[in-house]
Amino acid sequence: MARVIYPGTFDPITNGHLDIIERSARLFSEVLVAVAENQSKKPLFDLAQRVLLVRQSVAHLPNVKVIGFSDLLANVVKQEGITAIIRGMRTTMDFEYELQLAHLNRLLTQGVESLFLPSTEQWSYVSSTIVREIYLHGGDVAQFVPQAVSAALKAKCAGE
Repeated sequence: MARVIYPGTFDPITNGHLDIIERSARLFSEVLVAVAENQSKKPLFDLAQRVLLVRQSVAHLPNVKVIGFSDLLANVVKQEGITAIIRGMRTTMDFEYELQLAHLNRLLTQGVESLFLPSTEQWSYVSSTIVREIYLHGGDVAQFVPQAVSAALKAKCAGE
C-alpha cells in the first residue's frame, strides 16, 4: 500500500492543487494532504479553516485524507509511514526550490523520495499567492479555486 503525502500551506487551496491531488489519488492507494500551519506566511485563513476547506474540496476522493500540522514535515512523514512526498511544479523556478527541499527531506527522512508532478497547462499560472492578491484587490477568483473556497472568500469579504 503506497501512502504518499502532499504538503503545503494551501492558503487557499487552488484548482491547481486540487488537480495534483486528484492525479495523485489515481496513482497511489492513499494520499495524505498535509496542511502546514506556517505562520511566517501570514495566512488569509487560519490552520483549522484551511484544513476544512481542503477537506471540503477533496470530499469526492475516498482515498484522500487531510491533516493539519505544525511540526517538521520529515517528522510527519516518519509518524505517518509515508512512502513518498508529492510536490507540484509550475515553472523551472519551482524546480530549483523543490529540488533543494527534496534533497533535504530525503536526508531528514532517511531516504523518502520526492515525486514531482508538473501542473497541467490549465493551472500552470495559478498560485495561492496570485489568488490572494486578486481577492485582496476585489477581484473574482471563482474560476481559480474549488467552490468551497470561493464561498469562504465571499463570506470573508462580507464579514469584513
